[in-house]
Amino acid sequence: MTTSDATPFIAAGAPVRWGIIGTGKIAAKFAADLAFAPGAKLVAVGSRGQASADAFGDQFSIPTRHGSYEDLANDPNVDAVYVATPHPAHHDATILCLNAGKHVLCEKAFIEKAFAMNAAEACEMIEAAKTNNRFLMEAMWIRFRPIMYKIREIIAAGTLGEIQLVTANIGWKSSFDPEFRLYKPALGGGALLDGGVYPVSFASMVLGAPDQVTGVATLGESNVDENASIALRHPSGAVAALGVTIRANPVSLGMIVGDKGTILIDHDWHKAETFTLLVPGQEPQSFDYTLTEGLGYQFEAIEVMRCLREGLTESPVMPLGESLTIMQTMESLLRQWGVKYPSDR
Repeated sequence: MTTSDATPFIAAGAPVRWGIIGTGKIAAKFAADLAFAPGAKLVAVGSRGQASADAFGDQFSIPTRHGSYEDLANDPNVDAVYVATPHPAHHDATILCLNAGKHVLCEKAFIEKAFAMNAAEACEMIEAAKTNNRFLMEAMWIRFRPIMYKIREIIAAGTLGEIQLVTANIGWKSSFDPEFRLYKPALGGGALLDGGVYPVSFASMVLGAPDQVTGVATLGESNVDENASIALRHPSGAVAALGVTIRANPVSLGMIVGDKGTILIDHDWHKAETFTLLVPGQEPQSFDYTLTEGLGYQFEAIEVMRCLREGLTESPVMPLGESLTIMQTMESLLRQWGVKYPSDR
């Protein structure tokens, strides 16, 4: 449901009581940034063990600490849950919370993996949200940063004309360790699910779902993708050229090319705060959206709370149908490359 005439899940002016499942690095970043999300109240944390829940609770002054995911999901004082587990556990934790009547923001942030392990899992998560009439959103945090709102505004205004090309790359150098999550199939290893989801989602944001998906990848010793180049064609005729690596530290730029102008997003485009608008015959126009507080995770929380107060079960900025098509795109690539996971169906 995306109409604004629905019954609100959270009354105007009432706080949204958040719980977090998982106590890793990304959970800590989100917990810290909730302080910059007006109306958010972090009330509970759930972990697989009581000791880690208590330590995380002490770090962020969280009053209720649960030693299991089940206890967090069934906490009557929690409205919305941020699922911050590694991505092989996203499916089960998300459905657990939805079935317990909680609204869910399921992680997909840098170095914290994809919405699900495959399209089948994503479908089941979406179906659980619909069955329980609860809000679900993929935590594609970069979409909610001020810079991306401005970029979408420029595109919608027609300033770039018809988009013809989107390019983006991402990566970081990592040392091989067969037990480390990046390289272990049982933990959803590989460059695509870990970081490549960002350029794929970026292309989707600008161009929509592709009608042709192809790519090449170099598999490492543990048979997961470590280097990949991705080519997408879209119904409009536009194309996307994307790259991801865990073998080097690239200069990561994003570019949107239209027949009337171009947007060039600066290094680390997925979390950049500046970009340049280039229109032939005009002076380059620079935009600066430097954050004054937090790391930028507060904006996805703000969007979730806006939707809950409007009674929406999904966000128009990151709709569930798009999350599914992004997962399908990545699954198609993994199949082409011969990357297999224990969770594959």
